[in-house]
Amino acid sequence: PLSTMIDAILIINNYGQARLQRFYSKPPFRQQRKIIKDCFQLLSKRSNMVCNFLEGSRCWGKGTKLIYRHYATLYFVFAVDASESELGVLDLIQVFVEALDKCFENVCELDLIFYADKVNYVLDEIVMGGMVLETSLKNILGAVNGSLKVQDVR
Repeated sequence: PLSTMIDAILIINNYGQARLQRFYSKPPFRQQRKIIKDCFQLLSKRSNMVCNFLEGSRCWGKGTKLIYRHYATLYFVFAVDASESELGVLDLIQVFVEALDKCFENVCELDLIFYADKVNYVLDEIVMGGMVLETSLKNILGAVNGSLKVQDVR
């Protein structure tokens, strides 16, 4: 099987509810729910004073790292190959959050719920099939705004 850089991207709220879940490694649905629950249990117990990555969690095994950022009420979690740079992935999370902030003018959890399609457009411009496509905020926003304009014309 083809190896991907990113196994999954999750956005989980402070109550353990997934607001976005994108699995590139395609685990069965029941396992996806267990993974989300386990990730939340691991991350919610951690202090804000510790680093933003974990290696070898129960759900993913030794070959995967969880790299995350906690913003207000949301955890942005990337499950990545153990060889990936933690700082590079933290930058990628920052680009994703900044793109969402620009699209929604201060993104909040309700935006993720009511505008899930737009959130997915943004993510698809950054990551596709577990591989990073784009990291330039300007290019990401240009592509997202362009695709939304095309939709409005129809």
